[in-house]
Amino acid sequence: MKKVLRFLGVLVLMAVFTMSIFATGEAEGGEEPIKFGGVWPLGDITGDQGSKAAQIAIDEINAAGGLLGRPVELIVIDSELSPEKGAAAIERLATIEDVDFFVGGMSSGVHLGQIPTLKKYRKITMWTGAASHTVEEAMGPNQEWYFHLHPWDYNQGASYVEGWDAIAERYPEIKTDRWFLAYEEGPFGTASFAATKALFADREIYGEPFQSAAAGGGDYTAVLERAKELEPDVFIWAAWEADALPLMEQSKAIDFNPPLYVGAPPGWPADFGESPLAENVTLYGMWAPSLNNVIDNSKQFYDNYVTTYNEEPATYFAPLGYSAIYVIAEAVERAGTLDQEALIAELKKSKYQSPMGEIITFSPSNIISNQGIRKQKILQWQNGMQEVIWPFEYSTAEPVYPFKPWKER
Repeated sequence: MKKVLRFLGVLVLMAVFTMSIFATGEAEGGEEPIKFGGVWPLGDITGDQGSKAAQIAIDEINAAGGLLGRPVELIVIDSELSPEKGAAAIERLATIEDVDFFVGGMSSGVHLGQIPTLKKYRKITMWTGAASHTVEEAMGPNQEWYFHLHPWDYNQGASYVEGWDAIAERYPEIKTDRWFLAYEEGPFGTASFAATKALFADREIYGEPFQSAAAGGGDYTAVLERAKELEPDVFIWAAWEADALPLMEQSKAIDFNPPLYVGAPPGWPADFGESPLAENVTLYGMWAPSLNNVIDNSKQFYDNYVTTYNEEPATYFAPLGYSAIYVIAEAVERAGTLDQEALIAELKKSKYQSPMGEIITFSPSNIISNQGIRKQKILQWQNGMQEVIWPFEYSTAEPVYPFKPWKER
């Protein structure tokens, strides 16, 4: 009987020991995982797919043996597009989860709320969103631990000027002299309007704000009627995924047919291209599945995502999230350590060939030390696909012009 009890006692001790290993996240050999803490708006397509793509990178790294002989782990918290919840997520990841790095992000407004907490902990941060220059001002100079992948609004604006000028030169029938910008009334929209006026100073620029459907609005009639009255060459709206289809429906209802109809949300509804309302809508972005035809590692990323989740990545925040993990991982491998000073030095040397086509490097922008991508692409919905029309080296289709009138659809 004593032998049986002694045997059972050994089994209990082994079970407790095994459970403690899983509870602490220790891997075989006693190594704890290297932790990435991600904050995304999971209810928005940008956060949903950005976080899923980041997890693919984590899985690929673990399949290849991890980093520094240790497994890697991604812990994701939903910001719910709330500055307060976004800040609380950073606090939890820094303290309770004790992560090594921060990744993720989309909204400028949320990120403004997170910056004080990020500065409190000063962990290496690879941010995929927040385009407003007000975020850069809030972050301030000399924050060497902070790396920003997404172009700032003024970077984007400069690339739009370059792109539209190049398109107008190649296609003289396309006119871009008179603009109207309908924008959501938050930091993203107001910054977009300010940047547009500054960068397209040689053009006529008009604009009006509206309350986004994401913030409880959704009636765009007044701003669309005003735009129709002014007869712009280019009509642009800058808001969120939730505004995309309602804006198109209300434009059709009042028979608003600008020659160029441009949408500029961070992400589009996954099924937007399936709607006949989408045809010939022009957009800005850093990636689209059509790039699989011209960029090899875009196709590899796309195929891995579809295989893993049985859905198509529909927003450039997916390859951005994937790239954020790999940029850090490659720097860790080069540094051979998690020492922050050594890692920052290696991150500054980054030359990561991204699925978006760009080689990601870092250099100073107007204020921060480590800015990554600086350009967007100009695309157009054609037959349900986002086709790249500029830069021409990535072009997958010719632009369709003018926007087809609703009565002819």
